Formats: sequence, structure tokens, C-alpha cells
Amino acid sequence: MNVTRGFTGRARTVRPGLPPGQYDARDDWPVLSAEVTPGLAAADWSFRVGGLVAEPRTWTWEQAHALPGSAYEGDIHCVTGWSKFGTRFEGVSLDSFLAAAGPLPSATHALAHSHTGYTAGLPLADLTGGRAWIVWSSDGRPLAPEHGGPARLIVPHLYFWKSVKWVAGLELLDHEEPGFWERNGYHPRGNPWEEQRYAGD
Repeated sequence: MNVTRGFTGRARTVRPGLPPGQYDARDDWPVLSAEVTPGLAAADWSFRVGGLVAEPRTWTWEQAHALPGSAYEGDIHCVTGWSKFGTRFEGVSLDSFLAAAGPLPSATHALAHSHTGYTAGLPLADLTGGRAWIVWSSDGRPLAPEHGGPARLIVPHLYFWKSVKWVAGLELLDHEEPGFWERNGYHPRGNPWEEQRYAGD
């Protein structure tokens, strides 16, 4: 698969708080997926944390909802160039799931898995300390399937390809493991403020 540099065709609206190379999508939330949107019902959804943990754990939809609720309010940024300001996502902090599984001291990275088979590699430090969530609603409404519903990972301080749709779990590792887009030329971390779009940026 070829990686295309430079996304064009959309008038750029510049405003304070935009990372470099981004435009304000305003009310739009573009739908971009590497795979076909699955017909995944909430009753069939589950989330697992495994790999380098003291106790691998799996949660059903009901068990995940029984955890303490948490919300993210802020901005999201896509590698294709759009940013969306003032979003709100409701779910559970990823810290709650990780605390139950108990990451081992050797765990430094994670590979996030989707129910579709999509993956994204992330440093564990980007998933802890109130920086990532498993969410099932957006602005008070159930998360639409095309945006990752019934539940997705969000890691809002990184480009949104790291925020795996239809999230199924995390595998904790002692090394960096590239996911789908990282294997196809994208940056291993994806910090919008440093324009880490592609390998070598």
C-alpha cells in the first residue's frame, strides 16, 4: 500500500490551538476507515487486556459499564489534516482496565486490537495517566458504528488512527510493535504537534 503525502481539496480554517498542517473541521466528523464497518452489537462486544500483565482480564459490555465512568472533553486530530474542537466522549478511563490487569514492570508498549483485525502500536506511557479512554458515547449519544461504535479507544493527544475503532483489546509488550498504519509507512507515535505523520518525520 502506498502512503500519500499531502492532503488537499479542503479549504483550511485556521484558528488558535490547531496543530501544524491541520484545519478546523467545525461540525464535520469525517469517516475514514481502513476496513468495512462491522455490524458489531453491544452484546457481542468485549475488551481484553493481556500480554505482559499479572492477570489477563476480559470485560463484557455490562462489566465495562460497571466500572467508574470517565469522560474526555477536548479536541481530536486526524493525520489526514482535520481537527475537531470541543468534543466530548463518555466511557471509562483506560487506567481502570489496566489497573485490574496489572501491567508488569517490563511492559513498555501496547498493540491495540480491533474486533475487525485492525491494529495500532502505542507506547504504554501514551495510554496511562488519564490520557486514554474506552468510550461508547459521543456528545451524549451512543457512538455510531462508522465512528467506532459500540466502543472505541481514544488517545486524543495523538493522531486519531491510534484511537482504534471497534476496540477489542490491548496486548502489552516489552518492545515496539507496529500496527496496520505503522507497517504502511506511518509514524510509530503520531504526535500532531510535532507533525509525526510518516516514518522519519
